[in-house]
Amino acid sequence: MNKAFTREDSATEQDDEEPRLPELPPGSKNYITPAGYARLRDELKALIERDRPQVVEIVSWAASNGDRSENGDYIYGKKRLREIDRRIRFLTKRLDLAEVVDPSRQHGNTQVFFGATVRYVEDNGAERRVTIVGADEVDLECGHISWVSPVARALLKAREGDVVSLPTPGGVLQIEVVDVRYPAP
Repeated sequence: MNKAFTREDSATEQDDEEPRLPELPPGSKNYITPAGYARLRDELKALIERDRPQVVEIVSWAASNGDRSENGDYIYGKKRLREIDRRIRFLTKRLDLAEVVDPSRQHGNTQVFFGATVRYVEDNGAERRVTIVGADEVDLECGHISWVSPVARALLKAREGDVVSLPTPGGVLQIEVVDVRYPAP
């Protein structure tokens, strides 16, 4: 079939799909650190107060130029506006579900809870350091893992010196908790 006779709505429908929310255990809350909450809130504020009005202005100007079917500024602007609106809906939902947990309240504790920075050694001798954060704050390059990840779930409630089992596709891995730290209040 010639491309001229296909519906363009299917591309638009795909653009309007909201990003999937990271999976949380049923009945659990969306825990997040104060810094993560502030980052999401600041991004939402910037989208609403700065980015969206700029794009609306461009689209309005482009629409006033006449023929919209071949107007690149109008077409791109409308697409960008859909992206911004989708991100605003996503951030609004995530912030509504968020439960802010301050890890500095655990300062001095040697047991692993949300917000802990944990140094552990795998049974093969590899040493790793991870910080357990909310699903919206994951950054593997910085060692920030979600509290619902398999590693975090294995580490939660363990204490310094404990050896815990981590099920992996290659078999069960034994990891020893070497150090547990929380940010200072």
